Amino acid sequence: MQGGGTGLFAAVAMNLIGKTGKADYLVTGSWSSMAAKEAARYGTVNWVVPKQDKNTGIADPTQWKLDPEASYVYYCDNETIGGIEFDSVPETNGVPLVFGVIFACAQKNIGPSGITLVIVREDLIGHAMPITPTIFDFSVIAKANSISNTPPTFIIYVMGRVFAWIKRNGGVDEMYRQSMVKSQLIYDVVAKSNGFYFCPVEAKVRSRMNVPFRVGGPNGDEELEKQFLKGAETLGMQQLKGHRSVGGIRASLYNAVTVEETTALQQYMLEFLKKHQKS
Repeated sequence: MQGGGTGLFAAVAMNLIGKTGKADYLVTGSWSSMAAKEAARYGTVNWVVPKQDKNTGIADPTQWKLDPEASYVYYCDNETIGGIEFDSVPETNGVPLVFGVIFACAQKNIGPSGITLVIVREDLIGHAMPITPTIFDFSVIAKANSISNTPPTFIIYVMGRVFAWIKRNGGVDEMYRQSMVKSQLIYDVVAKSNGFYFCPVEAKVRSRMNVPFRVGGPNGDEELEKQFLKGAETLGMQQLKGHRSVGGIRASLYNAVTVEETTALQQYMLEFLKKHQKS
């Protein structure tokens, strides 16, 4: 489907919330927050955990307030901005989880931006609200075999090439293994830096793909972070600046980033630490 993640925030709600008019949203960062706010345009949204100014972890399930009348439970498995990732599938006590619907934006790990991979359980098709635009109606898309309108053919072609590349390089299992290796390389430097590097995310829920950290302490040292970014760019390491909403540094370790490239970043971090850490 087209429309990116933002489009699917609306599509999920319009296709699923009509059963009871209610939905549970487990908000752990920017993307799930945006999804919850969009869904509230179409029904009653229950924030399963209290709203927070900053998300640095995931509340213990004993603190969750799930609505037994919710049409579905929504969560974002990996918050790319804040670097929070679920380490297991949430228990929702029988309320349909958005495993009835799984969507993944193509950009970064599947292909170019402009298309979203959507998997919908068949029994959840055909319940769209009357106001649902045709382009967002799961039943229309399913009946038309995903070509109810002219699709972005080049992007789909590139996705096919990326899927073939993943298969040639060990498949999903190998991508998972590499993501664990790459992220651990960076987290290890942070952990052993005596506070020079600081990751605000609780260790249990740290993302394998997006590693946010500050340089110079928990609140970051603006001048040191500028020097860090400038030095990284001279070594060919681009786009390490953290998202504008959180600041700091963010190492995004998507599938195309190799273990060797991640090791180069690790070594740069160690050298920068040695040069700037106060004795």
